[in-house]
Amino acid sequence: MLQLNKTQFNMRKNQNQNFEKNLNQLCRAILSLNNKKDIQNFLIDLCTQTELQAMSERLEVAKLINQKISYRKISELTGLSTTTITRIANWMKDGKQGYNKALKNLES
Repeated sequence: MLQLNKTQFNMRKNQNQNFEKNLNQLCRAILSLNNKKDIQNFLIDLCTQTELQAMSERLEVAKLINQKISYRKISELTGLSTTTITRIANWMKDGKQGYNKALKNLES
């Protein structure tokens, strides 16, 4: 069993607190933008092309999973591994429901 000394525990606690603080700030920044173009420009400035591509692919996979397409077919269509597709499906089922909420909003 992994045991952390007090210094390691405090460092990990600070990292988690910083992550939460930074994530909240990122969410507020995105929400402060007024339109799709501003959000797109912000994301292009913030992320690498590879990061944006990965996020876009994950959303597309979530959409295909939602359409009940087989993981093997999704893999053929996207080039992503069935392991990645399964991970996304698990997040959709057991995660914070962010994918499902976003997909529902995109349908509207």
